[in-house]
Amino acid sequence: MTPLVLVALITLLASLLLPFAVKPWLVRMGVVDVPSARSSHVKVTIRGMGVAAALATVIGYGAAVMLGVVTVDRSLSAVMLGIICACAVVGWIEDLRGMSIRGRAAAQLGIGAAGSALLIMLTGQSFWWLPLAAVAIAAYVNIANFMDGVNGISGLHGVTAGGAYAVAGILAEQPWLTAGGAVLAMSFLGFLPWNLGRGSVFLGDVGSYLLGASVAALAVAGFLGGVYVEYVLSPILVYAADTGYTLLRRIKAGERWYASHREHVYQRLTDVGFTHFQSAATVTACTAVVIMLGFVGATAPLPGVALCVAASLLVLGLYLASPDLIRRYRRRSKVTRLPVT
Repeated sequence: MTPLVLVALITLLASLLLPFAVKPWLVRMGVVDVPSARSSHVKVTIRGMGVAAALATVIGYGAAVMLGVVTVDRSLSAVMLGIICACAVVGWIEDLRGMSIRGRAAAQLGIGAAGSALLIMLTGQSFWWLPLAAVAIAAYVNIANFMDGVNGISGLHGVTAGGAYAVAGILAEQPWLTAGGAVLAMSFLGFLPWNLGRGSVFLGDVGSYLLGASVAALAVAGFLGGVYVEYVLSPILVYAADTGYTLLRRIKAGERWYASHREHVYQRLTDVGFTHFQSAATVTACTAVVIMLGFVGATAPLPGVALCVAASLLVLGLYLASPDLIRRYRRRSKVTRLPVT
């Protein structure tokens, strides 16, 4: 058994078992999720299970260092773990007692700026990248939070994005990226049995912030470390496209774009009849296809790159239009089935 496989198994085992200890603790503390305007569920449910995923992440990163998976660039792993844990703490505070929008934004940007500054120093990149990197981390933390609205979607995204970054680390010969991706994937794979079926528990903000920070930290560190931009961006494109498209639609409609809502593409899919799993699986399948196209395009000749870009845009376009396309198709089907009198 290779050290990397052992790290993955340790992380997965921790993620599977820790909820048995965390769930009673959350019950005693009364950490519950009450349905709101942006919810796709209708009953009060225990939230905050992201604490278990966060602990599994810490265990996984520690195992990667102790077992020699990350023998160089350990400082990169340490900074990424710091970003992840700090964002998870902010999410936990939000779960417990709430925070103002300004308070959350300040905390997220502060963590993004501090973490990005350290990553820039460690990779020797220009500090001109600092504003972009800081905003990218804060933005994706919020994107992951916005997209955490149906059972299984965050767990599947963690597995998909983590797996992609693990493979990217192998291809780019960056062990810290491989280890971080594997830990991300296994931390959220262990959460799926608790959430995908009956949805008995939710990640809460601590978990969605953990997910967003884990993906963003790996992406920013990978970009600054010289990893192909296609490897870095492809796992996040569907989530970013859904959030950006929804924001533009709400602004165009004259709605309060910052108010709670459930108008994301993945939520609108449930409005046209998809189950939570079908919606989450659609997002995951589109993400997987875009990842494969990105990985192929990273090393392809120019015509291949153009083809991969065009195919990725087509996938994103079809995903964004899917609720309307399904609704139109069903209306036409009803019309053709009407009896002739």
